[in-house]
Amino acid sequence: MKKEVLSVTMSLLLAGGILAGCGSSSADTASTTAAASTEATEASTQAESSETNSDGKTTITFWHYMSEDKEGKYVKEAVDKFNASQDEIYVEQQYFPRDELMKQYTIGVVSGELPDVGMVDNPDHNSYASMGVFEDITDLYKNSDDQHFLEGSIGSCYYEGKLYGVPWGNNCLGLFYNKDLLDAAGVEVPTTWSELEDACAKLTTKGVYGLAISAIGNEEGTFQYMPWLLSAGGSVYDMGSDASKKSMSYLKELLDKGYISKECVNWTQADAEKQFASGQAAMMINGPWQFSGLADDAPDLKYGVAQVPKADEGDYASILGGENIGICTGANVDAAWKFVQWITGKEEGPDICKNIGRLSPRDDVDTTTIYADDPNWQVFAKIMPNAQSRGPSPVWPELSKAVYTAQQEVFTGQKDVDTAMNDAAKTIASLDK
Repeated sequence: MKKEVLSVTMSLLLAGGILAGCGSSSADTASTTAAASTEATEASTQAESSETNSDGKTTITFWHYMSEDKEGKYVKEAVDKFNASQDEIYVEQQYFPRDELMKQYTIGVVSGELPDVGMVDNPDHNSYASMGVFEDITDLYKNSDDQHFLEGSIGSCYYEGKLYGVPWGNNCLGLFYNKDLLDAAGVEVPTTWSELEDACAKLTTKGVYGLAISAIGNEEGTFQYMPWLLSAGGSVYDMGSDASKKSMSYLKELLDKGYISKECVNWTQADAEKQFASGQAAMMINGPWQFSGLADDAPDLKYGVAQVPKADEGDYASILGGENIGICTGANVDAAWKFVQWITGKEEGPDICKNIGRLSPRDDVDTTTIYADDPNWQVFAKIMPNAQSRGPSPVWPELSKAVYTAQQEVFTGQKDVDTAMNDAAKTIASLDK
C-alpha cells in the first residue's frame, strides 16, 4: 500500500540521523544516504506486496520493537487473536530492534512508506509526531466511546494540542531490595534519602554495593535519574536550580562513598539487574520488566519492591515508561483504528499489558486487582498512576541528552555539579521546546 507523506524536508533527514553529522566525509554521507535509500526501497517492496491476504482480508502492518524471544511472543499471540476475530482485517506484525525501528520511521517519512500502525517509546512520541510519522487522530478519539486513559499516559500522545496515538502499556521505576541481605544487616527498607544512605553504608561490603543504578549515557540514564530530580523539586527545564543540583549532588555523594559502583556510567538497566541478581548489589533502581530476568537469573532470590526513596523534604516520585501506538501517516485509517482500539481496549488491553510486563494505562481498570496475587507487581501498580511523563516535547531526545551528559560528567569527574548542571541548563534553554 503506497503511503504518501504530504511534506518532507531535509531537516527530517538530519533529525533521523540518515545524513552524516559534522566531521564526516562526503564518502560517508554518500554511503549512509545510499544505505537509507536501499532500506527504504526494501520497506516499500514489502509494504506494497500485501494489500490483501489469500482470504481477501484487508492487510495492515504493525511495527514494534518487542523482542521475539521475550515480550514479542505475546505481541504475536495478541495479533493472532485479533486476526482470528476478524472477517475483514488481517494484521501483519513485524519486529525491529528499537534503534532500527526508529531509523525505519525516519526513512519511511522520506520514502513515503510507513506501516499502518507503529509503536513508539512514550517520550519519543512528540518527536516523531512532529516529523510527520503519525496521523492526527484527535477527532477519531473524541468521537469514540473509549476515552479511558490516565492523564499522564494519554498526555504523552499529544503534540501541539492534537492527539497522535494512544498509550498501550506503561511502567515505572521502583526500589528492588534483597530481603536476606537487608535482614542480615538489620536494615529496614529505606523510604527517604537519609535512610537510603544509612542503609547503603551498612549494606556495602567487599564485593557488594549498597545500590545499583544505570547512569549510562543514553535515555536509560536520564530515565533512572528523573525520580531523584523530581523528588528534590527539580526539573529538566531548570537544571541549574538548587533543587536540581541537590539531586545530582546526592547521587554523586553515594558514588564517592563507594555505595554505588563507578561502573554505573556504563551500565544499562539490564546490567543493573545482573548486579542485583548475582548478589553484587543489595538494592537497585529498576522496573517491572526485570521480573522475568530475575526469575531466570536468580530464581531463588528473595526480594521485594518499594517506592524510590524520596528526598527528606520532598515527595515520592517516579517516571513514566512504556509504549504508545499510533496510526502512521498514509495508513488505512479505518482498519488501523479498529486494531488500535482492540489492542488497547478494556477487554483485551490489560491482559496483553500483563503478558508483556507492562501496566495498563487505562483509568477504568483496577490494576492492583489484576496483580492481586503478586505483591511486587502491586507496588508498581500503586506507583504508576502518579508517575510523571518525560516531556512531552518534540525535542525530548536533545533535552534528555543534556541531562544524561551532565550526569556522566559529574559521575566521571569531568565537571563539578555546579558546572555540569549550569551547562545543561544553558543547552536546554537554547532548544526550541
